[in-house]
Amino acid sequence: MAHILKKRGISPAQILVFGFGGMILIGAFLLSLPIATVSGQPLRFFDALFTATSAVCVTGLSVFNIGATLSLFGQITLLVLIQLGGIGFMTMTSLLYMMIGRRFTLRDRLIIQNSMTQNSLNDSRLQGVVQMTHDIIVVTAIIELCIFFAYSTRFVPLFGVSRGFYYSIFQAVSSFCNSGFDVFGVGTGLQPYLGDPVVYIATMSAMVLGGIGFYVLLDLYQWLHNKHHRLQLHTKTVLSVSSFLVAAGFALFLLFEHNNPLTLGQEDLSIQDKASWALFHSVSSRTAGFAAVPQSDLTPASKILTVIYMFIGASPSGTGGGIKTTTVALMLLFIVSIIRGREDVVIFSRRIDKPVVLRSVAIVALGVLFVFTAIIIVSLIEYTRPITLSDTIYEVVSSFGTVGMTSAVTANFTDASRAVFMILMYGGRVGIFTFTMALAARLENRNTNIRYPKDRIMIG
Repeated sequence: MAHILKKRGISPAQILVFGFGGMILIGAFLLSLPIATVSGQPLRFFDALFTATSAVCVTGLSVFNIGATLSLFGQITLLVLIQLGGIGFMTMTSLLYMMIGRRFTLRDRLIIQNSMTQNSLNDSRLQGVVQMTHDIIVVTAIIELCIFFAYSTRFVPLFGVSRGFYYSIFQAVSSFCNSGFDVFGVGTGLQPYLGDPVVYIATMSAMVLGGIGFYVLLDLYQWLHNKHHRLQLHTKTVLSVSSFLVAAGFALFLLFEHNNPLTLGQEDLSIQDKASWALFHSVSSRTAGFAAVPQSDLTPASKILTVIYMFIGASPSGTGGGIKTTTVALMLLFIVSIIRGREDVVIFSRRIDKPVVLRSVAIVALGVLFVFTAIIIVSLIEYTRPITLSDTIYEVVSSFGTVGMTSAVTANFTDASRAVFMILMYGGRVGIFTFTMALAARLENRNTNIRYPKDRIMIG
């Protein structure tokens, strides 16, 4: 598909957009086949399209019970869509190129660079992107294999060899790709198994490793194996911001829920259990969307914090969504620098180029505009139905952040609202990023010879 699009002279950004769209349409077609369901009755194409969009955009929202509705064919189709969505369209295309021995052109390398780094590193160098693609595939395989073995030690004794291995494979991919899907078929996700320390640690490890981004993983690998290698500024920023968000979320969720009888306030819960739940929710609410407790039972304060975390999301070049941790960090530091009267934004004694800082502000502004517009539209659609505003906000931000958490049941929303959710999931995965690349190109390639008269305007 990428080869066909490139022949038509389509830009790298458009190739990424059409590539994800093509995967969604193919997945929707396969999921709408009679063979994809247990009953043999084909899914409505709209429901198949929603599920395929949720899988490719690694969100996890669904209008039916995946494990009870989809056949083995349907579940494997879903698993492939999750894997493709997690590692990215161009990464998988690059793997096919390597398998057939096709050479990578300069245009191929540019598209791969855009798809992997998302312009977050502000690096125009094309050397090494093919090797990086190879490394991403290897790292993905190793991590998912390790998580699979960890899950197997628990799921095989519970479900038998064949089913236990299958559940382990599916959940390993789903956890690392931060999709939030499960195929147990009981409607409770991983909640019954999170009391097991192996399942708990394996799931959190997969979510964290997938969320911090492939670039960080590869940089950490080089740092661990080469004592002369220095961690990149991007890696330091991601690890610092991610650690702060996890720690702050853990403390605040524990504070907000410790007296809630529906969640952490239950008498039979130990301090260790409460701490484990708070830590898990702090990690999952930014990335995968696996829920330790029903989200409808959370206190209003926890729901607001969860919405904020879903909007922030994971880190660039990772398998999670949202506006990204580094984006938020740059925007906040930019605000601090303005308040302090400083011209430069500095992180770890390094000055960040102003175009990159302005891009971060643009991404946050676009994200807020995108989300608020969707909230208004869905609220108008569901005005006469028993859907609360908080449920609408939760679903909208969860879709945009490709998290998959829901305080209501997604199936309770109308098709019109779910169409908005699909646009949000797709936009959260590729839309804001694509617009940012276009904005970056405009900022960097504008004609600086034309300057207009300067004037003043009041603000604040």
